[in-house]
Amino acid sequence: MHRRTFNKLLGTGIAAAALGRFGLAQAADPFKAGFIYVGPVADFGFSHQHDVGRQAAQTALGDKIKTTYVESVKEGPDAERVIRELATGGNGIIFTTSFGFMNPTIKVAKQFPQVKFEHCTGYKRSKNVATYNIRFYEGRYVQGVIAGKTSKSGIVGYVCSVPIPEVVMGLNSFIRGFRSVNPKGTIKMVWINGWYDPGKESDAAKALIDQGADIIAQHTDSAAPLQVAEDRGVHGFGQASDMIKFAPKAQLTASVDIWGPYYTQRIQAAMDGTWTTSDTWGGLKAGMLAMAPFTNMPDDTAKAAQDAVDGIKDGSTVIFKGPINDQSGNVKVADGTQLSDDDIAGMNWLAEGIQGTLPQ
Repeated sequence: MHRRTFNKLLGTGIAAAALGRFGLAQAADPFKAGFIYVGPVADFGFSHQHDVGRQAAQTALGDKIKTTYVESVKEGPDAERVIRELATGGNGIIFTTSFGFMNPTIKVAKQFPQVKFEHCTGYKRSKNVATYNIRFYEGRYVQGVIAGKTSKSGIVGYVCSVPIPEVVMGLNSFIRGFRSVNPKGTIKMVWINGWYDPGKESDAAKALIDQGADIIAQHTDSAAPLQVAEDRGVHGFGQASDMIKFAPKAQLTASVDIWGPYYTQRIQAAMDGTWTTSDTWGGLKAGMLAMAPFTNMPDDTAKAAQDAVDGIKDGSTVIFKGPINDQSGNVKVADGTQLSDDDIAGMNWLAEGIQGTLPQ
């Protein structure tokens, strides 16, 4: 359409129709945000909760954005392929939500400098790669307090995923909460070397109960350990999501991950050009972590759990404040001192009261 013709149409009031016909007046395409999950959305745990966050962002930002996700992506080469496909698919921001996605994210980000990348639970950043995480260990401490008030055997069975600092700090935080109530409390572990494997998780929980555990904790993503606890008549904790519907008699509480506000904020920033690389690590105080209702416990236990939550929020409870010894009795945190975030983020030792070793 020539400029003279266009101006004439504009003057006669026909321009709007002409613009619509030629697509010039149509609304801008929605901003695209992609998500990649290590497990299925139907794990009702970690990946499920990330998708709840994605949906919250979609609802908050409406038709200004279009979100997509790819579930059950294995860490490694397959993750790199999927991340690259999301980048070539026009996504302006991509959230990669498992530790093993870190190196593939960094690699693909170098090839797509115009795309913003957000990696969950990792530590590598660049100009267009940010990191974010939740202080999951705070919820483990609260669970430990409940376990100390609830366990009759003094043994908690812990189903562990992979030996990275995120999991190690959770174990150590749990035993800190546990021993604040029961100084002789013990954790027994089984490692499944993966994040989501209901069969292995179930077998691990059964083995731990057979070894005397009357409470099951987990840093794995399915509801299988909690379902075993329900079947065997012991108690347990939900992981990442409120899993009470899978174990109405067994679940004491669950650590619930809250991703929606973060996803909304970061997508909006990418849309309006204010996004910058950053490192976010929020917990109970920041509202990125919440505890599911305290159930199947006496009032005094629920009060102790709430007191732990309140103490963490107001700073009166410092989880990793000495004295803290490792499994061998060696002092790891001196009396009166406390670990820095860097020390916590790099934790590679197990505290006194935890039986077993870290896989190599």
